Amino acid sequence: MPTLTQITPEILAKYQPVIGLEVHVQLLTASKAFCGCVNKYGGEPNTHICPTCLGLPGALPVLNRRAVEFAVLAAKAINCEIRETSIFSRKNYFYPDSPKGYQISQFDKPIAEHGWIEVPAFDAAGAAVTKRIGVTRLHMEEDAGKSIHDGFADSVSKTYIDLNRCGTPLVEIVSEPDLRTADEVFEYLTKLKEILLYTGVSDCNMEEGSLRCDANVSVMLKGAKEFGTKAEVKNVNSFRYIRAAVEYEIERQIGVLEDGGRVVQESRLWNNAEGRTYSMRSKEQAHDYRYFPEPDLPPLIVGAEWQAEILKMLPELPEARRARMIAEYEISAQDAATLTATREFADRFEVAAKKAQSPRRVAALLTSELTMRLRAAGLELDRSPVSMEGVVMAADLAESGELSSKMLKQLLDSAFEKGEDFPVVYEREKPQQISDTSAIEAMIDEVIAGNAKQVEQYRGGKKTVAAFFVGQVMKLSKGQANPALLNELVTKKLDALGPL
Repeated sequence: MPTLTQITPEILAKYQPVIGLEVHVQLLTASKAFCGCVNKYGGEPNTHICPTCLGLPGALPVLNRRAVEFAVLAAKAINCEIRETSIFSRKNYFYPDSPKGYQISQFDKPIAEHGWIEVPAFDAAGAAVTKRIGVTRLHMEEDAGKSIHDGFADSVSKTYIDLNRCGTPLVEIVSEPDLRTADEVFEYLTKLKEILLYTGVSDCNMEEGSLRCDANVSVMLKGAKEFGTKAEVKNVNSFRYIRAAVEYEIERQIGVLEDGGRVVQESRLWNNAEGRTYSMRSKEQAHDYRYFPEPDLPPLIVGAEWQAEILKMLPELPEARRARMIAEYEISAQDAATLTATREFADRFEVAAKKAQSPRRVAALLTSELTMRLRAAGLELDRSPVSMEGVVMAADLAESGELSSKMLKQLLDSAFEKGEDFPVVYEREKPQQISDTSAIEAMIDEVIAGNAKQVEQYRGGKKTVAAFFVGQVMKLSKGQANPALLNELVTKKLDALGPL
């Protein structure tokens, strides 16, 4: 019978995967969720703690107002309905990095519900579609500490505990089981991260644990009415690995069923090095945590007036911004997608676009020449040697025809090599563009005289050969011939020779 390594496309086609995601997002507040301790990644172990973090007797939690506002912002950005009255509960469990023996969370009355995110997907016929993924709920809770199992001389026999993370404010975003493929999982997470970064509520840094995701995966025969038994996949620290983990888990479960086995409800750990999941423990149910209302916190009331205040903080979100920029600046959808990948990139483009002769030229320059050089240099946009003022100057010089494409690239190369802004490099190296008609015509005549075969092709009707002559003249002029004038004169000269 089929095993994991023998799963064929025909066997895969018999089954329908069903996937739901639980995404934990740390909030970028200055202090923790229920105390005044600094909310900051790192630091000496066990230094960002207090009696409230540790759950010591007599220490009472006080809810961080900014954390509530960030939770509402995140919820509205993913189209959730805000519950005016929500309740904090104690989620009871024992683990060494949770000194209180419980986590303050929300259970049956979360702060937000019934949201959605739209992602690119494919229908049954393979056509590209937009798919709406439901968001069941967004609730507030606090993070636990960290158990450190390696990095010490005695790590084989000991686990070290760092409680600095205890009490860090989180929101957990729970999707509906609407995802059907690993690619849809990747797109959902990419879109969610993009939205959250725009709101500014989190830095979504997976390496530092400020965005963590668990995937609930099950499979059922196509046409079945009931979902299969789900397994929760944990310990995945990048979107790429989440896609791989989900793909693996789908095939693993299909293999179990095809072998006549039964999928067990459990939590499974993803192993990056081996590219597979391992059983971790049986999956808990809600009743295992013995939820009950947090006695030290009153109900959270976010009334209409407070919601209206918070909504004023909500920025223009990526999809809306893309649509507006395409219409306002007449840029391509592809350029708009690149420019709005981050809020900072979009902000900088719009500042430059409003100053430049051609916003489209600025967009093209930012998304191609500048981005290519930043990637090659391993630099972020805020460390680019070429400022937005430099981008505007470069775009205007190219738009006016004073700089050819080759000249522009050479100047940008020089700017990155020397770590200098574009205006500085331009003033020092200022290439002279040849715009003298007679000088360009003389070079065209020279190229025509030396390339009889190509002349014959052009006269025979192969008009695309004109590009060859343009290239040869550019080479002869060392890239300094005015490109617009050159194209015009080449066509004029060749047409004057007449057809064969």
